[in-house]
Amino acid sequence: MSERPAETSPGPRHIGIIMDGNGRWARRLGLPRSAGHRAGARTVRRITEHAARLGLRQLTLYAFSSENWSRPEGEVRLLMRLFARYLRSERERLLRNGIRLRVIGRLDALPALVLDELAASMEATRHGARMTLCLAINYGGRNEIVDACRALAARAVAGKLDPDAIEAEDLAACLYQPDMPPLDLIIRTAGEMRLSNFLLWQAAYAELWVTEVPWPEFDADCLDRAIADFRRRERRFGGLPADAPDLRPSPTALRG
Repeated sequence: MSERPAETSPGPRHIGIIMDGNGRWARRLGLPRSAGHRAGARTVRRITEHAARLGLRQLTLYAFSSENWSRPEGEVRLLMRLFARYLRSERERLLRNGIRLRVIGRLDALPALVLDELAASMEATRHGARMTLCLAINYGGRNEIVDACRALAARAVAGKLDPDAIEAEDLAACLYQPDMPPLDLIIRTAGEMRLSNFLLWQAAYAELWVTEVPWPEFDADCLDRAIADFRRRERRFGGLPADAPDLRPSPTALRG
């Protein structure tokens, strides 16, 4: 039996999940897409609680992209009702588990029933210190960067910012959640190999882990496997591995 590879990285502090496959899961079982979305909402509960038990600092879930408005109107209405119902039903559970709820995205386009429940849940859980659950709703990574650029441009036009002095940290401070911890790992369910406009700025050095398992079937064991794989990876952030050969010319060669 081969030895297990040595673990080279600590566990992730912040995981983002692209929750994909609800509709395909339902179709495979001969069920309407709505059944897949309801099953997916139950998975959110299971994975959120398991992530908190594992000691994650933040879990960010891609709940509804800015492109999802193009889906059939009936499906969009169902999703909005599910969001509101989830927020209302899970509020006490989040409180008991010490989980703070936050949200990122262009929220002004959301219906009032969702905005009201979001506001109530964020207020109720604001002191949760065990873990942050961040829902990306009406979210797009490009939109987030554009909105941050607009904020910087407004400061520059007002004479409060020198455009030549703008650094990456200035743009990061204008993102939807400026205090978001570094994104360590992105998980995508249902096998698709793309980011789909999710946390594009934050994903610069995040590790990727893709599974064929659809979101309704994603469970604690799946999350554990993703984290175990993450811990075996060597994260270099653009640098070289510790055992890389030194290719600098020797002083003798330079004098040559």
